Amino acid sequence: MRKAARSNSRGNVKAARLSHREGAPRTPLPHPLVGVIMGSKSDWETMAHTAETLEKLDIPFEVRVVSAHRTPDQLFEYAGSAEQRGLEVIIAAAGGAAHLPGVTAAKTALPVLGVPMESQALKGLDSLLSMVQMPAGVPVGTLAIGRAGAVNAALFAAAILANKYPKVREALCRYRKVQAEAVLAQHDPRKAG
Repeated sequence: MRKAARSNSRGNVKAARLSHREGAPRTPLPHPLVGVIMGSKSDWETMAHTAETLEKLDIPFEVRVVSAHRTPDQLFEYAGSAEQRGLEVIIAAAGGAAHLPGVTAAKTALPVLGVPMESQALKGLDSLLSMVQMPAGVPVGTLAIGRAGAVNAALFAAAILANKYPKVREALCRYRKVQAEAVLAQHDPRKAG
């Protein structure tokens, strides 16, 4: 059983020890291609959906908690070294002011996908607007608030990687085929399935 790569920083959480599902086929890809980062351990409840989707696609990834506000030096180190460590996409989740994706994008040329976390105050609208309103020149691909965004961030990362890795393309095509078949199997909502 493989384990997702772990952080050496103080921001480690149990989420960083997420292991791939028992029996999942081993990927020939040698190291994590996707970095999944979040500003707080509490974001894991949502970002677990990102990890589950990446696992379904057999894409190697790592998970870290690193905060733009509380651990900026660790974030700079993480983002600045990401490319030379072999990462090709970073998925960054944050709530409220949601600086994590923007600061990450400022420190790397890799694609950064932002997942806005639902907040108590404004139900995630603050997080969404903070990410989507990045100034011209430092883009963040911003997804939906919460679970839908977490799943779609993994699928978007897969689409980016699919241009380079045929096995990822095949896995993504299979995933989409299963989605289509599920809809077609229950095309009449009046019939119990």
